[in-house]
Amino acid sequence: MRQISLPFDRPGHAGAQDVGDEFLVSDANRIAVRHLENWQGWPLAISVLSGPPLSGRSTLGRHFVAMSGGTVIDDAQAQDDRTLFNAWNEAQTARRPLLMIGDAPPQQWQVALPDLRSRLAAVPHVTLEQPDEALAHALIERSLASAGASYAADLPDWLLRRIERSYAAIAAVTRLLDEAALSSGRKISVAMAKEALHAAGFLPILPD
Repeated sequence: MRQISLPFDRPGHAGAQDVGDEFLVSDANRIAVRHLENWQGWPLAISVLSGPPLSGRSTLGRHFVAMSGGTVIDDAQAQDDRTLFNAWNEAQTARRPLLMIGDAPPQQWQVALPDLRSRLAAVPHVTLEQPDEALAHALIERSLASAGASYAADLPDWLLRRIERSYAAIAAVTRLLDEAALSSGRKISVAMAKEALHAAGFLPILPD
């Protein structure tokens, strides 16, 4: 599995792909990464990247800026139509690449300006999918390690088979287990994880 690293530090507890500024590349996101890294071959100066929260969208956006010297508009679907329209025109005129990042594909954005709507319909769009098995396992291990609490070697495999395979679930579960370990002073074993997750009513937890 490939890893993209950037020289940025962010304080606070993060989860899934947003741990630190290291982006793990797997089949779930390889097409999107390849598209951004091939920015010089874009048919337009603009592209759209979408993906679920904690999928590493912002980290990948910083990677794009570092490579291309371009501009990123994060949370683009929440921006004013005129702001996006002007940014689009400036990028095309200057041939300075622009990456718009959103939760959803551009056709699902609430756009009232017809000229912007037609432009978004034609723009290249790539998506970060929910993690595949290899990426989910790597994210569980990385999240547990970055949290700092000690954990049993068989814990990542046990979690992988029992929690929802999503960035949000991985972040929530590893955060919960880290907090439980800190409050109890215990190592995170499978038995402790099962106890903590059931006590918290965390779903979905699949049976053994």
